[in-house]
Amino acid sequence: MRPAAAVHFPHPPLRGTFSLGEKGRGGGLWPRYFREDGATVYSVDKLIAQARQLAADYKRATGKPLAGVSAEVAEYDAARLLDLELCRERRGGYDAIGRGAREGLRVQIKGRVIFDEHKSGQRIGQLRVDQEWDRLVLVLLDEHFEPMEIYEADRKRVLEEIVHSGASGRRKRGAMSIARFRNIARLVWTRERGVEEDEVWDNRDTR
Repeated sequence: MRPAAAVHFPHPPLRGTFSLGEKGRGGGLWPRYFREDGATVYSVDKLIAQARQLAADYKRATGKPLAGVSAEVAEYDAARLLDLELCRERRGGYDAIGRGAREGLRVQIKGRVIFDEHKSGQRIGQLRVDQEWDRLVLVLLDEHFEPMEIYEADRKRVLEEIVHSGASGRRKRGAMSIARFRNIARLVWTRERGVEEDEVWDNRDTR
């Protein structure tokens, strides 16, 4: 796979860097090129819209997902919809810091695209269980890579569920199915209603 290419812009004077897909170094699709007045040179909104379209077209053309796009889009959507500040340097187990009602909370963000709602057993990917974070957010995207629902759960509840899952391999990897996570999490945003005001947790039977 070709390494992510840096995008360079001319004057006015800029500081920082801007790259696509360098998630491990604090990048992803987030701009790190700024004018001296603090304005971004290139609209992140436009980049994300293009990424959604590209990923959807690629899936239709090849039948395969475009690696890495869902994670970047999910982080972007979680940040703008839940009032989170994405971390530029990813040195811990979290991707963003909460603001407002989540002030100071360290949030790990996961994203999954639901191409077939009837398909069971889909997983949310490996969790950073051995690192520090306070909340886990799962962004569910449709086949157009647009957000449908966002779920949130406390670290303690997530780790308890992983321990109770039974398989030692899954515990080590921090693996969990989407269905199981939805059962222990709270629905915090929907496409139809926006931010869910009801703070009551829906603790349905996870077995």
